[in-house]
Amino acid sequence: MVDLLKKGAFFIAIAGIVGIFLFFTSDDSVEESETEFDVVTSSLDAAEEQENTGEQETITMVDVKGAITKPGVYEMERESRVNDVIQMAGGFTKDADQTQVNLAQKVQDEMIIIIPKEGEEAKDGGGNGNDHSDSEKIKMNHATQEEIENLNGIGASKAQAIIQYREEHGLFQTEEDLLEISGIGEKTLENFRNDIQIP
Repeated sequence: MVDLLKKGAFFIAIAGIVGIFLFFTSDDSVEESETEFDVVTSSLDAAEEQENTGEQETITMVDVKGAITKPGVYEMERESRVNDVIQMAGGFTKDADQTQVNLAQKVQDEMIIIIPKEGEEAKDGGGNGNDHSDSEKIKMNHATQEEIENLNGIGASKAQAIIQYREEHGLFQTEEDLLEISGIGEKTLENFRNDIQIP
């Protein structure tokens, strides 16, 4: 009888140890699974966020209006040209003055392209209601070398450097962008800041 009790106690002890072992092992595996799931979810979220950011960086929204077949806002690739937007908008109308539009110009986000009719003066895109004094300012994103040379402190070489920088890096976004050009410092910029318009 004692032997039987000893055997029973032995089996109960073994079963208890096995049960405890399984209990702790299953908790660890559940914890590991949850951790792995969190890591995978975080990776997927990060990848999706990066993909969305990359997509935003390559897309620009351009507003085209005036003498155009289908005026409106168009989603364009960042490297697109004004000509690409015109084509997407159905092309010029019959009375459009194409000579006042730079079709080779690269587009930029929130850009406004206004196509004038024949006999009209081209309006600078921007939609900010420029007054008369602004209309007399030199538009640095479209100015010719001769126009830029008229600025105080800017000669032929600096004017050429400004145009070259504009062609290589795209349109100026702020006046401070001009400080990136060799030979133009704060003092030089102050000399003509009130005579220019950007963008």
